[in-house]
Amino acid sequence: MAEIIDGKRISSEIKEELKEEVAKLKAQGIEGCLAVIQVGNDAASSVYVRNKKKACEYIGIHSKSFELPENTTQEELLKLIGELNADSSVNGILVQLPLPGHIEEKTIINAISPKKDVDGFHPESVGSLTIGQKGFVSCTPAGIIELLKRSDVFIDGKNCVVVGRSNIVGKPMALLMLRENATVTITHSHTKNLKEICKSADILIVAVGKKEFITGEYIKEGAVVIDVGIHRDENNKLSGDVKYEEAAEKASKITPVPGGVGPMTIAMLMHNCVLAMKS
Repeated sequence: MAEIIDGKRISSEIKEELKEEVAKLKAQGIEGCLAVIQVGNDAASSVYVRNKKKACEYIGIHSKSFELPENTTQEELLKLIGELNADSSVNGILVQLPLPGHIEEKTIINAISPKKDVDGFHPESVGSLTIGQKGFVSCTPAGIIELLKRSDVFIDGKNCVVVGRSNIVGKPMALLMLRENATVTITHSHTKNLKEICKSADILIVAVGKKEFITGEYIKEGAVVIDVGIHRDENNKLSGDVKYEEAAEKASKITPVPGGVGPMTIAMLMHNCVLAMKS
């Protein structure tokens, strides 16, 4: 049976380290402030925003909250972002996604100053990652790297398969694994022989957005399995993109849902906020 990779514990460790770092920065007169913008009142988004504000409070940085109505125009949102870009007391800006349909996400992401892009979504941040320069890294992939390293998973030279090619997880995940000297394969909805490719993975990272899509048949004996997916059924029970019980029979280590990747995303957002304080 696989060893469980405990994202709650590891995220708590990271937040404790960041709390100490923030205290040292404050002693030097450096304060941190994250501006969090939410448009509309999507229930899941409200939970995420609340958790982000709690994490800020815990590590000792301020958070400014902007809860805008659903009918906020794109122009109004861009104006607010412009004001926050110009506000020297704000180190980080986060616009909670998804946005209402009448607002173009790409335009909003591009409007945030790369120096304050703590989500790591701006094209400049992505470009820096691609060519190996310093910059903000998308929080979920960065969190997965920490999960692996702090669970004593040796990445160098390993075969890594990433299932999913989203801009937020799949693509940056592949780039980060390359940075750690893994041999990386990205798979997606057009991939032929997906099962065979997944079975070649020493480290299998699944971010496909389909409930329990990856079964035990996709997993090599002794592989490390990271499940990025999160799905809620009619009884409010959470599950991931991986069929956990089957995968745990074959894997050497596995992340649970909940309590695996999820807590790491917020921990790495806080890490990016502290980086923004220093820059």
